[in-house]
Amino acid sequence: MQALAKCAVGAASLLLLSSLALGDEIKRSSNPNSTLPLATAVTVPAGATITFFSGTLADVANPDAPKGTVEAYGDTRTQATSILRKFEKLLAAEGYSMADVVKVNVFLVGDPKLDGKMDFAGLNAAYGQFFGTAAQPNKPVRTTLQIVALPMPGGLVEIELTAARVAQK
Repeated sequence: MQALAKCAVGAASLLLLSSLALGDEIKRSSNPNSTLPLATAVTVPAGATITFFSGTLADVANPDAPKGTVEAYGDTRTQATSILRKFEKLLAAEGYSMADVVKVNVFLVGDPKLDGKMDFAGLNAAYGQFFGTAAQPNKPVRTTLQIVALPMPGGLVEIELTAARVAQK
């Protein structure tokens, strides 16, 4: 029985060591035919530190506009840019940067100026400033959904994200 236990411990140790040797960095796969700053898959290795960030809303862009209106917070591009700038600070406070983001969930309310349709182009214009650039080439996976409303009147965008990093050896 002891020989079987030693064999099992040895096999488990070998498996752990081989997985550490083969998968010690975050892998990002992209669709070569897509111009979007999105990965098609992100693989986070065992042992990585993963942090989940709550959904975040935009700051007021125009304090002179009526409170609780789209005009106060801006269009989809303005709101998404505001949120992603806020995330730069939130990530930094936890020791991360935008390069560490592995998953993004975006919730868009239909824009009244677009007959209630989500402004996907406006989202991508903002998003492309933060991901898949020469300065920050890492691309996270992303899901974008159109929803009926947000808890903030005038809000068109809510974003939540997940960041991960592998300890340096």
